Amino acid sequence: MQTGATMEWRKFWTLPIAAALGNSSTVLHVYSMSAFMQPLEETFGWTRAQISLGMPFASTVSSLMGIFVGILIDRIGPRPVGLTGILIICSAFALLGTASGGLANWFMLWCLLGVGGAWVKPTIWTSAVASRFDASRGLAIAIVVSGAGVAATIIPPLTTWSIGEFGWRQAFFLMGGLWALVVFPLLFFFFRGAQDVRKKASSEKRKPAGDAMAGLTFKQGIRSPAFYKLGIAGGLFAFAVIGLIMHFIPILQGMGVSRMGAAGIAGLVGISSVIGRLGTGFLLDRFQPHRIAMIAFLLPVVSALLLLNSSGTMALSAAALIVGLSLGSELDVVLYLSTRHLGLKRFGVLFALMLIFLAIGNAIGPVYAGAIYDHFGNYTWFLWTIIPFVIVGAALMGSLGPAPDHGEPQEAAS
Repeated sequence: MQTGATMEWRKFWTLPIAAALGNSSTVLHVYSMSAFMQPLEETFGWTRAQISLGMPFASTVSSLMGIFVGILIDRIGPRPVGLTGILIICSAFALLGTASGGLANWFMLWCLLGVGGAWVKPTIWTSAVASRFDASRGLAIAIVVSGAGVAATIIPPLTTWSIGEFGWRQAFFLMGGLWALVVFPLLFFFFRGAQDVRKKASSEKRKPAGDAMAGLTFKQGIRSPAFYKLGIAGGLFAFAVIGLIMHFIPILQGMGVSRMGAAGIAGLVGISSVIGRLGTGFLLDRFQPHRIAMIAFLLPVVSALLLLNSSGTMALSAAALIVGLSLGSELDVVLYLSTRHLGLKRFGVLFALMLIFLAIGNAIGPVYAGAIYDHFGNYTWFLWTIIPFVIVGAALMGSLGPAPDHGEPQEAAS
């Protein structure tokens, strides 16, 4: 096992790092919007629920188009999809700075962001890495999803500073342009999965790239109980945690924390999410994955209770660190368990369908949190709602048994 893992890292160590940078673009709008809430509210007179309504539009478009992109991944490989996606998502995010003040215009801009989101889903980055790593797949996937954690550490304070220095419109342009400038060149040189190499070398030009990989067919996948357990659990978790993250700075400000102080505490989510992802990846390669997943899904209960019962800096920082640990673990375990239970043959389209469950949670959670604030003037009832949602998700994860054997993975081309 160790020898196989060592050989995988020796041959393909640059791939997870490049994929992690690509994956960082998936959360650019999630971790930045908390800082944009107050400026948009002051500029246009929108409520926080109205501002958050952009997320459902983006999630809906991203989910529907994501199915097409998933099929494309299985057919042509992840590399061309990922390279295209980075340019689209960064451009769409920058365009949010052109908001005119009309809600229809705001929602249309978020629909464009949803188009970009479909082209940078974790499926793209994970499918390439999983095709190269088997013995050390848990850690490799953990590094990929850690890209979002690193972004979560950088985005809140950088966005808050950009808004303070240049205004919120310019901040959208700055963040979108910066991400494209850093990420695209590194992906161009280092992001290439086994599917991409096989497709390029194959004389059978019409054969889908995914056919060379082991796993379930499309029909087998959508009939698998694991598909629905993973999807529903992920959706419940996304409702709770994405809603919490998008309103984290306003929640802290409501407790008397300054704007920059709240941004600094929110940045701890990113730091701990990286630790959670790497730690979870290490554990997934060594222990029963569904048990690790169950524990990870229960962590937001602790954060919610801290935010409900404490207002000191230490307690609020602990809440941020714990929600970061759980956030880091969640996507890691869902991706890892999906590659094990469903395999890689049709991973692109199957995981794209599974992401619909997560997209529903992503869409409803922030809007529900904003509506609770608009009605009650605080987030107390939203925090109480988090607890049963994540408990049910943890129970579903715990009910997963050992993954089936899809056969020996084929040796990746060099």
